[in-house]
Amino acid sequence: MSSPLQIQVAKRTAAAAARLAEIGQRMFHDTYATQNSPEDMAAYEAAAFGPDKQLAELQDPDTIFLVAYLVQEIVGYAKLRLHSALGLDPTKTPEDRLEIERLYVAEDWIGTGLGAALMRRAIEEARQQGSRAVVLGVWEKNERARMFYQRFGFKQIGEHTFTIGSDVQNDLILRKGL
Repeated sequence: MSSPLQIQVAKRTAAAAARLAEIGQRMFHDTYATQNSPEDMAAYEAAAFGPDKQLAELQDPDTIFLVAYLVQEIVGYAKLRLHSALGLDPTKTPEDRLEIERLYVAEDWIGTGLGAALMRRAIEEARQQGSRAVVLGVWEKNERARMFYQRFGFKQIGEHTFTIGSDVQNDLILRKGL
C-alpha cells in the first residue's frame, strides 16, 4: 500500500508559484511571527513570498522545490539551491554543493516525521545532482531546527547575517558531507 504522503518536485508554472507563495508565507509566518515585529515580518514576507518572486525562483534552473502533499494539500516544502557558495572559502568553487534554503512544515505537521522525510528527500536530491556536501543557514535562536539538523549530521562551519525587515539576525551556517 502506498503512502498518502507524496514528495514531488514542483512544476515550474505560475499556478505552482502562486501556491508556493501562499504556503511559504504562511509557514514562515507561523514559524517566526512571535519572535519578530509585525512590521519586519510584513516587509520580509512581501519581498520573499510574492507570486512573481516564487515564479522567478521556480524558473531558475539552479533552484528545486520539493513539495510534500497529503492528498492535494501542501503540508511542507523544501527549497534547494544547486552550486551554493554559502559558507564556502572564496578560493573554492561551489559546483558540488547543494543548499537547503528553506525547509518548512505546516504547523499541524511538526513532530510527525514530515520534516525528516523532506530532509531525506533533499539529501537524496543532492546525491542525484552530484553534490558532495549539503549546506544551510539556521537562525541561532531556532533551537528546535538546530537540533533537527544536528540529528542529520550537520556541523557548524560559520555564521552570516540574515535580515528580516530592518532586523539583522545571526544565522549559523551548517554543512553535511555526502
